[in-house]
Amino acid sequence: MWTALKVLVIGGCLQPAAAAPAHWDVREFGARGDGVTLDTAAIQNAIDACAEAGGGVVRLPPGRYLSGTIRLRSHVTLELTAGARLVGTTNLHAYAHPSPPSDAPEARWGKWHRGLIIGENIQNVTLRGPGVVDGNRVFDPTGEEKMRGPHAIVLMHAQDVTLEDLTIEDAANYGMFFMVSDNVTLRRVRFVGGWDGVHWRGTPDRWCTNVNLLNCEFYTGDDAIAGRYWAGTRIMHCVINSSCNGLRLIGPAYDLTVAGCSFFGPGRRPHLTSREQRRTNMLSGILLQPGAWDATRGRLDAVWLVDNTMQQVASPVTLWTRPGNSVGRVVVQGLEAIGVYRAAFSAERWGPEAIESVVFRGVRAEFTGGASADAARRPVSSPGVDARPLPAWGFYARGVQRVELDDVQLRALVPDSRPVLQADQVEELILGRFDFSDPPAGVEPLVLNEVKRVLRRRMPAAGGSE
Repeated sequence: MWTALKVLVIGGCLQPAAAAPAHWDVREFGARGDGVTLDTAAIQNAIDACAEAGGGVVRLPPGRYLSGTIRLRSHVTLELTAGARLVGTTNLHAYAHPSPPSDAPEARWGKWHRGLIIGENIQNVTLRGPGVVDGNRVFDPTGEEKMRGPHAIVLMHAQDVTLEDLTIEDAANYGMFFMVSDNVTLRRVRFVGGWDGVHWRGTPDRWCTNVNLLNCEFYTGDDAIAGRYWAGTRIMHCVINSSCNGLRLIGPAYDLTVAGCSFFGPGRRPHLTSREQRRTNMLSGILLQPGAWDATRGRLDAVWLVDNTMQQVASPVTLWTRPGNSVGRVVVQGLEAIGVYRAAFSAERWGPEAIESVVFRGVRAEFTGGASADAARRPVSSPGVDARPLPAWGFYARGVQRVELDDVQLRALVPDSRPVLQADQVEELILGRFDFSDPPAGVEPLVLNEVKRVLRRRMPAAGGSE
């Protein structure tokens, strides 16, 4: 351990400046970094010594550090230098878990919350690279789906946490999972393999606030980004590749921005739950589905999806509601999507309250198309947990007060015998520039059921446009 003291000369007198952060090298505490010796105790002792001294930096020099659970402490930076790899031991008894909030449904899951790195009731903590946190695929035949093991990182009741310039690889469950935590920033973090990349949850009475994912990369087997009860979330300039969904919101959120992100499939890492199938097709780009997994309560509102791109996804943007959840305003502005192979854009109410406002502006999307007329006649069923085919190939709305489509271009690569747009139980449909592929003979491009008012901001153009 060493510290540096700087001195300033002020008015001819020597004045002590703030000391540089103290550094603790885990090798000085007995860590071997040889990939064989279990280094858990040595790393933990270094973290504890750093915390007891008031904080600083715990450094892992180049090496392969085999470890069970290590616990983060407040005011500590854990630095994995270039060439350093923290590797989860295959001994499942070496993993511990923090205690989730007692009022959360997750509280009963017990060992599901295990992690290689855990933090509980901590503040002012940083994990930084450029090294690697390697979950080592420590699968558990007694875990979820008879295979999921420890997460790579788990936080509970954490404040002011930063991850930067770090790679999280081959977690046996989520790359990072946290609950009831605030002011969490991930910057230039890379998630490779495992199930979900980063997944965070608040509770109905204690949401997670101010979470930022900036310039991160996701190459995951399950949802890249997921969770619920979010307030003040920024997901910006991220690369998102998955063998499941890009972003899956399973509960309420307020003030959510996803901007400048690239979503693309197929997944570079397989969906592990599919086992021998090793499925890699990407599902939805952005799936907003409060209450789809279990009942939630609260409102989804102030959602801004801006200047994103998508390719080879099952559906681009899908919004559903369930009983107990309401939706205010959702805006999609500036989206280019190609290779959409399963479902249209959709905004669907499946609870008592109508969705208030959905706006699509500056959208270009290309769908595979090719469905028969029978697909248009199938009744619309309540959704499950993933996007399903719909009676329209481009856009479907159900139970929405106000839908606005302006400067929207939709193309079907193969002629499709479904309408391009179907609206059911919509108070107001506003069509600005709305351009689409010419429909096959005899197919009505727009199907409106119980739509109270339609406003056209421009006269219909020649060809397949309204």
